[in-house]
Amino acid sequence: MMKSPQPHTPPPSHDTEAVIAQHRETLKELFPLPQMQPPRKKKKPASITLVLALLAAGLVWLDPAYRSEQYATAIGQRQFIQLADGSELTLNTNTRLEVSWHLRSRRVNLPQGQAMFLVAKANFRPFLVIAANSETRVLGTRFDVYHEDQQAHKQVTVSVAEGTVRVTSKATDGLNGTTLTASQQVKIDGDGHMHAPVAIDPSISMSWMNGKLVFAQTPLLQVIAEIQRYRTAPIQLQGKTAQLKLSGTFSIDNTDKLLQLLPDILPVRLEPQPDGSLLISSR
Repeated sequence: MMKSPQPHTPPPSHDTEAVIAQHRETLKELFPLPQMQPPRKKKKPASITLVLALLAAGLVWLDPAYRSEQYATAIGQRQFIQLADGSELTLNTNTRLEVSWHLRSRRVNLPQGQAMFLVAKANFRPFLVIAANSETRVLGTRFDVYHEDQQAHKQVTVSVAEGTVRVTSKATDGLNGTTLTASQQVKIDGDGHMHAPVAIDPSISMSWMNGKLVFAQTPLLQVIAEIQRYRTAPIQLQGKTAQLKLSGTFSIDNTDKLLQLLPDILPVRLEPQPDGSLLISSR
């Protein structure tokens, strides 16, 4: 009786591994592995380098601000400020300004009030004061900018005590400009019109720095306007009193006394009103 054939049984797995291990080198020669290439460093395209250079140049040209500071004084208050670059600012009554530091310049925006500037020199970084549509540019000097922003009277006055400044203004007839030296002053109207520079006595025009109001045959209308800057209660003139002239030196910090002295100096009388205002009329 014939025996049926037995099914073929594969060798154990460990036998297969042993065979592969025995012929591993032969297999490597027949089927070599691909060589691994080291990763190449990506080169920065020249266009990206050019864009970065143009971006840096554009930032310098645009002169963006990287820091700003705001300062303000109340009516009757004065404040001294020393900036990081050594420049000194003195703010007069009822003044608001913002100091901004730029890549190529130092700037002050003066929307209201008056300030004296003693500017520290800084190579290639001019100091600019912007008030209304005027700009005052300096490298190092001492000057005063007064921005009157009343509804009925808008004017910027730039006065120089030391050094030289360049004042420009954009008006309807184009860009106007003038250079001021020590003891000179220029006024710019609200529409940007620039008047001719005039000679001044800085000890008078800048007397507020010493807490003084100095008048030399000044019409009473201008005197009261100056006194009003340091007071909250309104002062009104009546009749022909506006054209009377006043001379003298008075304290900013005691405008009440100045007003009380007026009837002793000029033919006027003072009439306090129920609403707290003061009426000055002819005597």
